[in-house]
Order: sequence, then structure tokens, then C-alpha cells
Amino acid sequence: MSGMEPYREFTALGWVLIVLGVLFVAMPYVARAVPSVERLPWYILWVYRRDGFYFATSPLLILLSLLSFAWSYLRR
Repeated sequence: MSGMEPYREFTALGWVLIVLGVLFVAMPYVARAVPSVERLPWYILWVYRRDGFYFATSPLLILLSLLSFAWSYLRR
């Protein structure tokens, strides 16, 4: 068993969180560039627009990230 073997789960969780972070950062730009993206169901993409301010998030991604945290915590 190598010295880095116990950290495999943390590495996988780190990669998942990095991908989720990139998706969270990219969503407002995608919503601004592609107006038809608002036709997606609200649980996939929720967009808030007001006076040039764009906020986009995905309740589904938030739920998945919370579940991954809970799963990681409960597996200990």
C-alpha cells in the first residue's frame, strides 16, 4: 500500500468539487449568451435577471454537491 492510497477518496471528492465549481461559475455566462437556455426546467437551471445582473444556478447541482458531502461525511 502506497503512502497516497488513503487519500484517494479525498482526491476524487476534490475533482468533483472542482468540476461543480467550474459549472457554477460558467452558468451565468451561458445564461447570458444563450437566452433559450431559460426554457430548461427550473430544477436543472434557474436564472435570475435584473438590471443587467445575471445569477444562474442549478438546484440539481446544489443537491448533488450536498449529497456528495453527506456521503463523504457518513462514510467515515
